[in-house]
Amino acid sequence: MKRNLMLVIAVAGMLFAGKIGYTRVSASMSSNTVAPATTESVESAALQNLQAQEFTQAELERAQKGLTLSPIEVNAGAGRTRVLIGLGSYLVNAVGGCNDCHTNPPFADGGDPFRGEPLKINTANYLAGGVRFGPFTSRNLTPDPQRGNLPAGMRLDEFIRVMRTGADLSNLHPEISPLLQVMPWTVYGQMTDRDLQAIYLFLSVLPRAQPGQ
Repeated sequence: MKRNLMLVIAVAGMLFAGKIGYTRVSASMSSNTVAPATTESVESAALQNLQAQEFTQAELERAQKGLTLSPIEVNAGAGRTRVLIGLGSYLVNAVGGCNDCHTNPPFADGGDPFRGEPLKINTANYLAGGVRFGPFTSRNLTPDPQRGNLPAGMRLDEFIRVMRTGADLSNLHPEISPLLQVMPWTVYGQMTDRDLQAIYLFLSVLPRAQPGQ
């Protein structure tokens, strides 16, 4: 019985650890990680992971599509983490249209599909913000080295709060509103917790970029 339990734990670790060849997300999620105190808690967590967070076939297909859609080559790790990062890329690049507002300019030279050119994303400034909308400028979503390499400098709980409530944690325009005025948080805030976590994980593995001009 004990030997079978150890095999289950080993399989769970391989499938769900998400730390194989993958460091940035592990660091960014450290605030949500609790080290197990006993052998029993390790075994319990492993057994729960085997039954929790199963993905549908549609989610797996979207995750695979998302990994191929990412204009930036990312190290997506393995197991459950890889699926979530793939889903995040799918939501960012095929559903949310984040590149349109958070990459300046959104397309590389000769790659503007609105001019009949073959699509080519501006990878040098990908999701680094800098697009002006009147008095507002889109924010840099890439990992911030001055804030623990967290995407947009936010922890996961802060990111979800912003997406759900529109709270401007930087309070850049207090004379106008404490809420984000251009970001369509009223739409993205309707996403599931897993969707928002997936987006966050995808942003976490991007390289740091600077806004374009």
